[in-house]
Amino acid sequence: MLVNSVAYRDGHKLADVTREDVRSYLERDDCILWMAVRDPEEHELTELQELFDLHPLAVEDARHGHQRPKFEEYGDSLFFVLHMVEPGDGELRVGEVDIFVTRRYVLSIRSRSERRFSEVRARCEREPELMRIGTGYVLYALIDAVVDRYFPLLDNIESRLESIEDKIFAGTEPRANIEALYDIKHDLTTLKHATGPLTEAIGKLHGGRVPQVCAGLSDYFRDVFDHVTRLNQNIDAARDTVTTAISVNLSLITLQENEVTKRLAGYGALVAVPTLIAGIYGMNFEIMPGLKSVWGYPLTLTVMLLIDGYLFYRFRKARWL
Repeated sequence: MLVNSVAYRDGHKLADVTREDVRSYLERDDCILWMAVRDPEEHELTELQELFDLHPLAVEDARHGHQRPKFEEYGDSLFFVLHMVEPGDGELRVGEVDIFVTRRYVLSIRSRSERRFSEVRARCEREPELMRIGTGYVLYALIDAVVDRYFPLLDNIESRLESIEDKIFAGTEPRANIEALYDIKHDLTTLKHATGPLTEAIGKLHGGRVPQVCAGLSDYFRDVFDHVTRLNQNIDAARDTVTTAISVNLSLITLQENEVTKRLAGYGALVAVPTLIAGIYGMNFEIMPGLKSVWGYPLTLTVMLLIDGYLFYRFRKARWL
């Protein structure tokens, strides 16, 4: 369950904290504790609730998981839920990180996610002057890292979309193109579910009344807010592009089918004319124009060829053939 637990004082690392020593460090006023936990069992969550005095409603959300991204305040403590979106086998996997923050500690609980926050901890330890601000900066660093991980996913989706657009206008594999576009639309929806609610959640951490833990960090949270806003705008633009691409692809399929229909109709007309004439002269009547004439047969063939030639010319001019 425990990934790591470190105590910091004046922005610098004080000590690695074992599970048995967590309580003693929580009781100290001269340091903050940052603990990272992964996929805890239910009884372990109960232990964490008692150890950190977590609000039962927040623990209930962490226990059941599959929460929408959100931010909630419980007295002096903050509770943040973020989606951890990672590439999987042909689709995006969605995990979750629940962050509990007070003035004395930061507790992050990661579920159904492989990627760690070791680079975030390293970044914070390289910036002791910011770590001195307190646990609010750790919260910012975690949120900023999760949001920044969305950008490569969106870039990959946009690259796939551009590739499919090229295939659409090349006229290849229309069915496969539509299936690929629906896969992209599904991935964009997954990203939208992760980023959409963050606009409101992060907006509560800058400007106006902000939690005391986050005081002095308005500029940092505003920067994350700008990133989330840009993500949402790009996702919405990509979704519109996917919808347009599907419509264009279907329209091109319809145009292609119309072209085939026109060609078949044109060739059918070319066959119908000689068939009509041959059918008339094939009837068992004795009195028919040219029936007993020496030139009747070649004249009939000539008329057929002339009519078909004229029809072929008209169809080619109308671009039916």
